Amino acid sequence: MELKNSTVVITGGASGLGEATARNVTAKGGKVVILDLNDDRGTNLVNELGEENALFIHTNVYEEDDVKSALEQAASKFGKITAAVNCAGIGNAQKTFGKKGPFEYEGFKKVINVNLLGTFNVIRLAAEKIAQNDPDANGERGVIINTASVAAFEGQIGQAAYSASKGGIVGMTLPIARDLAELGIRVCTIAPGLFETPLLGNAPEKVKNALGAMVPFPQRLGQPSEYAHLVESIFTNPMLNGEVIRLDGAIRMQPK
Repeated sequence: MELKNSTVVITGGASGLGEATARNVTAKGGKVVILDLNDDRGTNLVNELGEENALFIHTNVYEEDDVKSALEQAASKFGKITAAVNCAGIGNAQKTFGKKGPFEYEGFKKVINVNLLGTFNVIRLAAEKIAQNDPDANGERGVIINTASVAAFEGQIGQAAYSASKGGIVGMTLPIARDLAELGIRVCTIAPGLFETPLLGNAPEKVKNALGAMVPFPQRLGQPSEYAHLVESIFTNPMLNGEVIRLDGAIRMQPK
């Protein structure tokens, strides 16, 4: 499949990895639908990319009605949905039990709800739309790409909730790919390492350099454009399916 003339729904698309993906899709001749909670950033990005190429919809990925409505608007404006890229996510650093007591239960549930359940919510509803596409010459109708993290494999101290949510995304990648195979819909997951996203973007340069030095090669933080490049590679390579791809410069996270 090609990004040109495709319509890609991107959660968390107003910043970081999602924003870089949106920029790359439109640069290659595709349309993007940005689902995010940040109205200002989403609106500004659409203004920059052009309303003929992009649509922003305020969306909570965990809410079924929100996602259903967003997908209906997307299909109405651009005629189809070719792909969904799930970048929306939150973090929470807290020990299972520490000086402040047990991990706050509501905080744990919130991370699971947004990162894991929100991702699955978008997958299942986007698949319904993508399945309506006419198959191409290879029988393919579309692609779904999720975002996990190296924390799914090497969670650090305080990352129980985050690692559980990302591990769930890793674990469901293959069965969902198998579920959707007969429809000609491929499913892959990217597991980024340390990237220069808004989470780290405001950190002092000294801190970012120290984090980058932890990466075997290249010894720096990953750039969102490199994530977007991998999204394009997955989209255009029909044999990439059911796979979790680490994008991390060979880093293996230590306990802290």
